[in-house]
Parts: sequence; structure tokens; C-alpha cells
Amino acid sequence: MHIVIMGCGRVGSTLAHILEDSGHSVAIIDRDPQAFRRLRAGFRGRRVTGVGFDRDVLEEAGIESAGAYVAVSSGDNSNIISARVARETFGVDNVVARIYDSRRAEVYQRLGIPTVATVRWTADQILRRVLPEGAEPLWRDPTGTVVLAEVAYHPGWIGTRIRDLEAEAGTRTAFVNRMGETLLPKSDTVLQEGDILHVMAAGNDMDRINKVLSGAPEERH
Repeated sequence: MHIVIMGCGRVGSTLAHILEDSGHSVAIIDRDPQAFRRLRAGFRGRRVTGVGFDRDVLEEAGIESAGAYVAVSSGDNSNIISARVARETFGVDNVVARIYDSRRAEVYQRLGIPTVATVRWTADQILRRVLPEGAEPLWRDPTGTVVLAEVAYHPGWIGTRIRDLEAEAGTRTAFVNRMGETLLPKSDTVLQEGDILHVMAAGNDMDRINKVLSGAPEERH
């Protein structure tokens, strides 16, 4: 696949190297030619100087044959505008834009542009390391409506079938990590000692779910 990246900062250059190592062809755009110094000496992709919402610049980067477009410059507006041009003008299906202002994420999502809200994501990663297990989600959709979260549970839940746990806690199990391997549980899968439980739920329902699972099943009847 040919992939076009706007922004040759730390994220853009790292993505370029990873994608090239995975066998993809890459073009990277930046308005500052000095930014390309972040690319390794053996980088084989195209280096295009300009802005990612300029049609000529995008065409020079090979946007017409691109299977994906990534906007990770330092400007929210530039990222969104260029992502929209890639999708709406050149018909690129796989488009993603990085943003810093998570309050605008819902607007961008309604425009059909998947976004990565940098500040919110970074904050979540930090909070997961300083707060107890289950306190912060692993992932949330840009609007914050749905979250994927690792949840701690009372030992009394061990031996419970997933369908019974879901019914009691009023949630859905996304996956279980068992002895270092990811398991997509069936309804009759039994929770075992050491399993790490991950659920998908409404963000405003996580406190209730954590409260339910923190107690043994028999203690709540």
C-alpha cells in the first residue's frame, strides 16, 4: 500500500519508518525541509515540501494512488483540512488525523474523519499507571461515549461463566488476557484465576460496573 503522511515530526517520522519496514511505500509531507532530517539515512520514501492541503503537494506525494492518509502535523486545523481534502477530493478511504483539542473531536467524527485526540490519550495512559486498575479506560471513542477498560474483580468471581458475569454486571466482555494470550470468550467461558478482564461499556457506567465487580457475587444478594 502507498501511504501519505503529513507532518515529519516525531510521530510522523516514526510512522514512516514503521510503515516502510512493513513493506509499504511512503511519502511524507512537511512545510519545513529541515524536518526531514528526522528520517533515517536509508529512508526510501518521497520527501515533499509543502502543506498537506495543497492539491499539487498531495499529487506530488502520490495521493491519487494512496491507500491511506495520515495527518500528524502540529496544527489541528491543518490536520483536519488536509484529511478532508484527501478523503473528499481524492477519495482516500483510510484517513486519520491527530488533534490536540479533544473538545472538537465529536465535530470531526461527524465529518467522517477518524481522529486521535493526543492530549486525552496521553492523559489516559498516565492515569492508568498512577491510579488503581480499572480506574481509567484503555481506549475511548472521540466523544467519550464508549470505553474499553480493564477492570479489577473480586476473587469471588473466579469460576463464573462470562454470560453470568455480564448479566450480573450489566456489561459486555471485550476480551480476556489469560497467561499472556488474548482470548475472545464465549458465553460459557469460565473466568479463571489470573485472567485479566476487559469490558466495553458506556463511559458513564464504569463506576457502577467497577463497584459491582469489586464485590463477591454472593455479597450483593
